[in-house]
Amino acid sequence: MSANLNETWCHEKELVYRKYTLWFIYACIIYSLIGFSWGAVMGGISELRHFVDHRLHGDLIVRGHTHINLLGWVEMAIFGAVYYVIPRLVNRPIYSLRLVIVHFWIHNIGLIGMVVFFVMAGVMGGMASVHSSPAEVELIVKPLLATMGIFGTLVLLANCIWAYNLFHTCKGWEKGYEK
Repeated sequence: MSANLNETWCHEKELVYRKYTLWFIYACIIYSLIGFSWGAVMGGISELRHFVDHRLHGDLIVRGHTHINLLGWVEMAIFGAVYYVIPRLVNRPIYSLRLVIVHFWIHNIGLIGMVVFFVMAGVMGGMASVHSSPAEVELIVKPLLATMGIFGTLVLLANCIWAYNLFHTCKGWEKGYEK
């Protein structure tokens, strides 16, 4: 009977692992559509392009766009692909399913926070620059960028969790092939 419980538990863990691996891919798809659309809008609407190019801190809106593409589209695709490939390559399950789940949520919360605060700083700084001095604009933008940095630290933490989990999954892989 304990063998059945163990098999059921392993099957349930495998389903959760597949779900989160696919969620990385789904997130990749969503972020890519947002990023591609955002780029088209910024390039296609001349007033927005002018705001981004010529207002103080307007370029922070572009940074939000690049981060949603790089950390959303590209990184999520890499995470999903590597989570799929590595266990098959080393012929063993992922070191920690819990770390996969934590990685997914911390990365997404961090990324969304970064993008929101980049855009807020860009819009508020750009709008304030019409009637305020550069020093006054900096007072508006500085706390927003500090908050963005906190969310950026979450993304870095998530990436370290990913690396730790993969390292421990791969460590000693050749022992399973010594037979």
